Amino acid sequence: MTFPKDFFIGAATAAHQVEGNNIHSDYWAQEHMPHTSFSEPSGEACDHYHRYEEDIRLLAEAGLNAYRFSVEWARIEPEEGQFDENEIEHYRQVIACCKRYGVEPVVTLLHFTSPVWLIRKGGWEAESTVEDFRRYAAYVTEQLGNELNVICTINEANMGLQIAAIARRYQLMAAQAAKAAAAAPKGEGSDGKVQVGINLEKMMENRKLAAMENAAVFGTPQPQIFVGARTPEGDRLVMRAHQAAKETIKARFPQMKVGLTLSLHDIQAVPGGEEAAAAAWDEEFAHYLPYLQGDDFLGVQNYTRSQYGPQGQLPAPEGAELTQMDYEFYPAALGHVIRRVHETFAGDLIVTENGVATADDTRRVAFIDEALAGVQACIEDGIPVKGYFYWSLLDNFEWQKGFSMMFGLIGVDRTTQERNPKPSLKKLGSYNTR
Repeated sequence: MTFPKDFFIGAATAAHQVEGNNIHSDYWAQEHMPHTSFSEPSGEACDHYHRYEEDIRLLAEAGLNAYRFSVEWARIEPEEGQFDENEIEHYRQVIACCKRYGVEPVVTLLHFTSPVWLIRKGGWEAESTVEDFRRYAAYVTEQLGNELNVICTINEANMGLQIAAIARRYQLMAAQAAKAAAAAPKGEGSDGKVQVGINLEKMMENRKLAAMENAAVFGTPQPQIFVGARTPEGDRLVMRAHQAAKETIKARFPQMKVGLTLSLHDIQAVPGGEEAAAAAWDEEFAHYLPYLQGDDFLGVQNYTRSQYGPQGQLPAPEGAELTQMDYEFYPAALGHVIRRVHETFAGDLIVTENGVATADDTRRVAFIDEALAGVQACIEDGIPVKGYFYWSLLDNFEWQKGFSMMFGLIGVDRTTQERNPKPSLKKLGSYNTR
C-alpha cells in the first residue's frame, strides 16, 4: 500500500485531553462539580503540555510525518479580551518542535473546550460568540500563521446536533420505561451512538443537582457548552463562527488551507429504513454544504457505521465486535464515508480522525490496515484525499468517560506518565512514503 509523496500520515490529539491543568475551561469547571457527569477529572491528563517534545519525537521516529493538535482558547484568552503571551509562545514552541522533527503541524482552533467567560455570556447559542471566535482566530493567526500551512477552525462542528438527537431518544426511552436505558444490552445504549465520550445516563440522573451547580459557576442552569444539545439556531451560529474565522485567517494569510471537521457515520439503510437514513445523513452532513463553500478542505472524522430501519437507528448487529466505546468495530466505514462526502463536496478531503478504542493493539493494527486500504482505494478512484490522522497519538482523557478508553498509538502510565509506544504506532508510520 503506497500513498502520494505529499500525503499526511499522522496522529491527532486535543489540548484538553492531553495537556493537563486546563483550569480556565468550561470542561475543567464541570469536571470538578460535586454532581459531575464525568467519571473522573482530567487533572494533569498526559502532561503533554510539558512532554510534547517526547511525544512528537516518538511520532516522528515511528515514521509519521504530520501531527494534528489543538491550541486551547481558554489558555490563550483566559479572560475576555486578555491574551496570554506566554501561552501563545508555548504553542509557537510546539510548532517549532514539529518542524525540528520534520513533522507537519496541523492546528485546530477549537476542539470542544471553551473559556468559562464565553459560556457565561451564553456560549454556543449566543450571537456574540461569532465575533468572539473571530477575534480569537485573528490573534492566533497573527501570532502563529507564518509557521502554519493548514488550520482547522472547529472540530466536529456538527456534534451538538448529534447529542441533541441522542438526548431526545434517551428521554423518549425513559418516558416509556424508566429502566429501559439501564437494562439495554451492551451496544444498545445511547452512549455508543455518538462519536464522543459522553455519559448520558449519569447526566440525566443528576440533572437537577447539576443545574444548581452550573448556575453557580456559569450563571445559568443550562450552560451552552460546545458539546451539548444544540438548537437549529445554535447549529447555524457554529457555522457562522467558522466562516468568520476563515474570513479573518484568509485576510491575513490567503495561502493558508482552512477548513473544519465533521463527525460522520457510515449511515446505512436496511430495508424500510431508507427514509430515516436519508434524514440522518442530511442532519449529519448534507445541510452543512452551503456553509462549506470556498473551504479549502473538509476534515472527515469517522469511527463506525450507523444502520437505520423503519423505526430509526438500530443497535449494533447481534454478535458484532464492539470497541470500548460500544461502537461496532467497522473500519470499512471510512472509505464508504469518503466516497459519499465526495459526491457533493468538491474540495480536498483530509481524514482528521479515525481510530479505535481497544486494549488489544493487534485489533488496532487490523483497524488501521483496513481503514487505510479504503483510503487508498478512494485515491485510486480520483478522490482528492490529502491525509490520514489516526485518533489518537496517546491514550488520553476521553471526556466524560475519563481515562478508561484506549485509543492511543502510545500508552501512558497513569502514575508515572511514562510513554509506551505500541506496535500500531510503527505500523502506521510504515505507510509514510515521503
